[in-house]
Amino acid sequence: MNLLSVKIAPNTNAPKLTYDVLIENQPDNTVKATLLGLPDCQGLGNTETEAIEKLSQSLQTRLETAKIVTLEIAAPPSENPWIKFAGMHKDNPLFDEVISYIEEDRKELDLQMEEYHQHFINEIDNELEELGLTDANYVTKAFHLRQRHRASTKNNVENNL
Repeated sequence: MNLLSVKIAPNTNAPKLTYDVLIENQPDNTVKATLLGLPDCQGLGNTETEAIEKLSQSLQTRLETAKIVTLEIAAPPSENPWIKFAGMHKDNPLFDEVISYIEEDRKELDLQMEEYHQHFINEIDNELEELGLTDANYVTKAFHLRQRHRASTKNNVENNL
């Protein structure tokens, strides 16, 4: 199986490449510019600009006898870790009963959450009504909820909850 492919295609209109360059002041008051990823590609100058220019020349010289290609490495196919569990209970006589129990439990939890959300929405509507906001839109409700949450969080922090 071939997991490696190299794309070699001459690109006549290649975009300019950008490189990260490490600039270092040297003890002899010169400046060294090093191309990150190619530590042997460097430029040395009296100023940062001069060091970068020499680095650029060095890289261009190097690329005259070399080329940059794109290397793609395909990841080896991996088996879904859940596959080994598929169908493991197909012959279990209690399987349908367990699934039914899970479905009922989920329905009950969904109903409880619906009731909680409705209670919560009614609570916010009542609080806004007490503030005189009878036609509050969703943005106003969300803002009020956020303020309420901040106050609750602050109280929890103050009370070490």
